[in-house]
Amino acid sequence: MEILRAQAQRPPKIRAALFDFDGTISTLRTGWEAVMRELMLKWLSGGRTPTRALCQEVDGYIDESTGIQTIHQMKWLAAKAHALWPEAPEDPWFYKAEYNQSLMENVARRRDGVASGQLNREDFLISGAEAFLRALKERGVRLMVASGTDHPDVLREVEALGLKDYFDGVYGAPVGEESCSKERVIRQLLREENLPGSQLAVVGDGKVEIALGREAGARTLGMATDEKARRGVSPVKRERLIRAGAEALAGDFTELEALLDFLGL
Repeated sequence: MEILRAQAQRPPKIRAALFDFDGTISTLRTGWEAVMRELMLKWLSGGRTPTRALCQEVDGYIDESTGIQTIHQMKWLAAKAHALWPEAPEDPWFYKAEYNQSLMENVARRRDGVASGQLNREDFLISGAEAFLRALKERGVRLMVASGTDHPDVLREVEALGLKDYFDGVYGAPVGEESCSKERVIRQLLREENLPGSQLAVVGDGKVEIALGREAGARTLGMATDEKARRGVSPVKRERLIRAGAEALAGDFTELEALLDFLGL
């Protein structure tokens, strides 16, 4: 674990924690970047061999936009594709449907394999994740998970991994809508439930949730996870999370005592 912003005094005990899901806890969707990259390059190149500059632009955008709702990534694609190739569809939901169809071939196979017991669920969890959730729950912390993935899919994947009972709320992107589940949950905790930002932790591998957490005055734990190894630090994610302003970084949840101490527990 790496502390990036040291506290002058011991922080207050957190009362609630908001987790991102994909890449932070779950690896069921590992590889989504490659699927999105292929889709974007297909439409932006007009079926031609993509240039090096186009590949770099797409790679940069995917890295920069990690954590936002898929539909917003598809809005970027739709606007750019139609500007380059007027015959390309303008509707971002068209591109989202194509992306989901390709992505879910692998995700559904993994999810259903875990749910049926043919695949080990531990093979799709970041190391130490369940022990960390259990430790927080035992200490009376309210746990929520929010994702840019469609809500029904998040529910199915949380349940398949056997994590449903740890969470007081599971929030995904509303189907057919563009509202941000992460922002909504943070707002609900701070305003409707009168929770001070200092007693909220935001845990995730994307800049979106870290930036939202910083804005709310929450403790921000950036998870620079290596999704293939399920432990250790990804240098790419580490740099992204540093830029986003994370207070601390970890590659997995195995340093349990250090993580709990960071959260005032």
